[in-house]
Amino acid sequence: MGHSGGATVADAARFLPAGDSGLVVEFGDAIDRAVSARVVRAAAAVEALAPEGVVAVTATFRSLLVRYDPRATCSARLVKAIGALPLDSGTGAATRRVWRLPTVYGGEGGPDLDAVAAEIDAATADVVRLHAGETYHVYMLGFLPGFAYMGDVAPPLRLPRLATPRVRLPAGSVAVALQMTAVYPFASPGGWRLLGWTPARLFDPAASSPALLAPGDGVRFDPVDRAEGDRIAAAVAEGAFTPEWTEEAAA
Repeated sequence: MGHSGGATVADAARFLPAGDSGLVVEFGDAIDRAVSARVVRAAAAVEALAPEGVVAVTATFRSLLVRYDPRATCSARLVKAIGALPLDSGTGAATRRVWRLPTVYGGEGGPDLDAVAAEIDAATADVVRLHAGETYHVYMLGFLPGFAYMGDVAPPLRLPRLATPRVRLPAGSVAVALQMTAVYPFASPGGWRLLGWTPARLFDPAASSPALLAPGDGVRFDPVDRAEGDRIAAAVAEGAFTPEWTEEAAA
């Protein structure tokens, strides 16, 4: 395929079957931004190559899941085609979108903020500063449509999940668990610790790209007061608000 002389996906990845219509392309064994960046680049490269029979490409923490139609292609053919791709190929490798999500910390939307502050022996303002002070990397989507696993949380905030999950969390809940932070796009059960709430809509089934965030994106949480959060929520309900994003160098 004209890629001789440079490292290829086959040099760095392990190929594993996923049933009779899936192929896993595994790039590592840890949650790591460098591994994730390689996964994101490989996903873009496979989508650009568009091998016959491939129906979906999904980026995860450390691997790609390539779903295919076994009537149109086979695992061996895909291993050969994907394995020959240049290791650092793919669009979007140099830059990424960095989103800014307005966030109301504490209060009704962040019922665990005070407890987290007490557990790490810090003021609530310090917890907000620690959480809002990072630019997070979107590793993957999962659990719920539009639910983005983002890292890495500042070390003092890397607390375990709650011993007893809540039966229902409000949509927009901003939460942490271990090294991850996330926003619940819908009301759902959950065991992560709730620091706040964002009025931003993370998933819109009517949009051309329903999930706001994608693997490889960056995310910052911008603290706002409750009045501003309510104002933005009203604008979201009217279809008049979309979070801002800038294009920045990839992490």
